[in-house]
Parts: sequence; C-alpha cells; structure tokens
Amino acid sequence: MPYPDLMVQPMRQELIDLSVAELRTAQDVDSFFENPGTAMLVFNSVCGCAAGAARPSVALALQAENKPQHVASVFAGQDTDATEAARARTPQLPPSSPSIVLLKDGQPTHYIPRHRIEGRGPEEIAADITACFDDLANN
Repeated sequence: MPYPDLMVQPMRQELIDLSVAELRTAQDVDSFFENPGTAMLVFNSVCGCAAGAARPSVALALQAENKPQHVASVFAGQDTDATEAARARTPQLPPSSPSIVLLKDGQPTHYIPRHRIEGRGPEEIAADITACFDDLANN
C-alpha cells in the first residue's frame, strides 16, 4: 500500500523544484520514452538514506553543462502504473529504487542502481551522474 500523499509530497517536490517532470501514469512514461535525444529517468523512492542522497545528487548533477535534454521521475511504490511501465521499458535493468537511468533515443545507456547510491554522499553520486552525462553527450 502506498504511503500517504502528504508524506511523499516533499520528496516529490525536491525533484519538481528542479524542473524534473513527474511521470505518474503509464501514458506519461510512454510519451517520455518516445522523446528523441538524451534523457534521464530517476526512480524516486521513500527509502531513507539512499533516496535522501539520490535527490540532492540529481540537483547537483543537473548543474552540469552536458545535462540531458529530457529529465523525468517515477515514484516507485507510489505511482505503480508509471513505475511498472518504466521498468517494462528497461527490462534489461534489475528493479532498483532509488535508481537513475540515462537514455538515448529511448534506449538505456547508463544505470546507477541503489547499491551505487547507498552509503555515498551527494557529491560522489553527482560525479557519477555527470560522468554519464558527459559520456552520453560524446557518444
């Protein structure tokens, strides 16, 4: 059963304030994956320490020069249809939340799962994300 909206709204708002589009339905996800170019999809989560580091990492990474053209999030455990649709579009990636997927023309190119987020600071995680941005921009 999902957490109450009142509880998760601040976690959603952290990404909304960064102009990260919220994908709340399967149709939203389908539209996002149809975008040409580069993209980042954040699997947001309630999970304490990992999600608490992931969102600030995204904020830092989005200050980079080579950020993706499209940035969105799905909220795992909350927007179940959207999350399932996003995972169906990335079947080669094991489910993980929080996590970050970089895409080119709707196809995954880089993946930062929870185990690469947990126990690390936002600056370290942001460095990994921006390295993916740079690689995506140059390939």
